[in-house]
Amino acid sequence: MRILIIKTSSLGDVVHMFPAVSDIHACHPSATIDWVVEEAFAELPGWHPAVHDVIPVALRRWKHSLVRRKIWDEISNSIADLKKRKYDLVIDAQGLLKSALIARRASGVRWGYDRLSIREPLASLFYQRKASVSKSLHAITRNRGLCSQALGYEIAELPLNYGLSLDSAMLPVAVTPPYIMVFHGTSRVDKEWPEQHWIAFAGAMRQENIQLLMPWGSQVEKERAERVASACDNVVVLPRITLTEIAALIKNSQGVIGMDTGLIHAATALNRPVLALYPATRPELTGALAQQDGADVVNLSGEEADDVDAVVHRFLEIIRQSI
Repeated sequence: MRILIIKTSSLGDVVHMFPAVSDIHACHPSATIDWVVEEAFAELPGWHPAVHDVIPVALRRWKHSLVRRKIWDEISNSIADLKKRKYDLVIDAQGLLKSALIARRASGVRWGYDRLSIREPLASLFYQRKASVSKSLHAITRNRGLCSQALGYEIAELPLNYGLSLDSAMLPVAVTPPYIMVFHGTSRVDKEWPEQHWIAFAGAMRQENIQLLMPWGSQVEKERAERVASACDNVVVLPRITLTEIAALIKNSQGVIGMDTGLIHAATALNRPVLALYPATRPELTGALAQQDGADVVNLSGEEADDVDAVVHRFLEIIRQSI
């Protein structure tokens, strides 16, 4: 059996798809699973050993350059390559019109959410088979429910398992344990922690002889990390590195703390102790979710997420439990 999964973005959404891939592999171990993903996240599907081939697309880049002939040639080549591949099932787990159009170009029985289960109901018109999955469920559970209906198995007895394997990933920088990973960047300003909070948190970690590694994805994030590092000598600002290199650092860390961002979900999937902070959003539908019998994962929201002392206490609690 050949299966195509369409889950293009964002980083957290891609990570949320891994347990469904684990389910498929557990119930259909001989199935070949390919995955269509946004080019910026093309590293991620390969973290799962059950994924055979990764097919990158550039929807974000294409939509900003549609007046250029070169872009249309690139789109045409991508569609032609996809149409050459033959699948038994094409599962659109993104649930958007743009992902449904990709599914329409693939060869195979198209599965997706029905119009009451989907963010963009128009997309459901492009599916030949439709799954009913409540929008009130966590994103991971929705992905698992869609795939279980498409392939005819029950998930009730299947453990939540991200199934990742990064044993061969090399550390990109020389670091001295114990260290923790700090994901301070996020997509919206109101989701961020104030800079002084990070300085206070780093000071508390210094008393525990714990080093903080701070990656960054933009100039603003880099400059913030550098200011925190200038105030705290136990903070290391990382160079620009790949997602797989960040994952290798996560796997070897004592724990992870961060805001509402995709890298928090990656840390959860890599089975590290995680404290996720949601000062402006609610984590019920998209919060970090630990795999069965995995490391401690705690989501803090509202006033609790904005209380530095409470955050320090909770973080030390979960990483000490993992030692």
